[in-house]
Amino acid sequence: MLNTLFKPLSAAAAVVFLTQAVGAESLDADNGLSPLERLGEHLFHDENLSLERSQSCASCHDPEEGFADSRRAADGAFSLGDDGGSLGNRNAPTASYAAYVPSFHQAADGSWTGGLFWDGRAGDLEEQAGGPPLNPIEMGMPNAALVVERLRENPSYVQSFGAVFSPDTLASEVSGFAAMTQALAAYERSAIFAPFDSKYDRYLAGEAELSPEEELGRVLFFSEQFTNCNQCHQLRKSPMGAQETFSDYSYHNIGVPRNPAVITEAGMADGFVDDGLLANPAVTDPSERGKFRTPTLRNVAVTGPYMHNGVFQDLRTVVLFYNRYNSKAEAAQINPETDAPWGEALVPGTLSVKELTHGPALEARRVDALVAFMTTLTDRRYEDLLRD
Repeated sequence: MLNTLFKPLSAAAAVVFLTQAVGAESLDADNGLSPLERLGEHLFHDENLSLERSQSCASCHDPEEGFADSRRAADGAFSLGDDGGSLGNRNAPTASYAAYVPSFHQAADGSWTGGLFWDGRAGDLEEQAGGPPLNPIEMGMPNAALVVERLRENPSYVQSFGAVFSPDTLASEVSGFAAMTQALAAYERSAIFAPFDSKYDRYLAGEAELSPEEELGRVLFFSEQFTNCNQCHQLRKSPMGAQETFSDYSYHNIGVPRNPAVITEAGMADGFVDDGLLANPAVTDPSERGKFRTPTLRNVAVTGPYMHNGVFQDLRTVVLFYNRYNSKAEAAQINPETDAPWGEALVPGTLSVKELTHGPALEARRVDALVAFMTTLTDRRYEDLLRD
């Protein structure tokens, strides 16, 4: 069925491939995906859509690892590109719950919200899906025409795109590339990416009980008095609201220090500073420099390292980093992963001081409780990773 240009499919991918060939009328009984979503699923795993046929979306967003890149580490380089040598300087975020990120927009007060990537430069999932294939340090394809040519090489793609869209969809690079991004976005909007079945969700449904430590962490997390967590990591109005994504998708500069390992590995200049939101072509105000979109906390316990530059390896370190702004204790100013001071904010002029300094300092017991609570936000399928 596949011509010789294509790499052999794994058993799992072959099952997906065969179900696509059935046509647009059936649903996959195993995962309940529609034909469009099934097409997106195969595209998501297809390494042939990268220049050297070595990398897919799943390479950096592994479904078995919280839709994050299990290859990365805070003490080393980020996701390796299709060319076998290129490295990015930003931490590939989890694709879990990405469907809930609103489109990139500016509120009445002038603040920016939503959008995909750390700087929101992709307005929606379709636009985001078209980015990595054409990124020279990711999948490396030089243009959309070559991507669509790769799609046409595959007889099952010709059949599936024709059944789901129209027979001539792959006849042009414009319609073919757009259909590919639509299929990928449909897959990312499926319940596979956002099952809302964590221990926390089961607690809300009355199907699980939180431990005393987890309950303390929950109370602290949603507290208006004792922490600053919900200043940016609460979307629903009620702390007991269902389908909470644990992000309001706002942009903030929280003073994340430099990650020297990534600067070195990615070949960045020693003085490199990521402009964050200001790197978004739609944003021109210098006061937005150094701000990054607030990430979801869903699956946060299994998708480290943390921050836009992956500078922290451990989730507890992240909580301690926030605590540095409220604690005057000398020990609170030391990064436990390096036994050195946290490091200076790279863009001090745009720090979200109000949000960062909200609430009192936390003692160790409350730090541990917050970590315990965030661990309950792990999807059921990844709970085994917590024990690894």
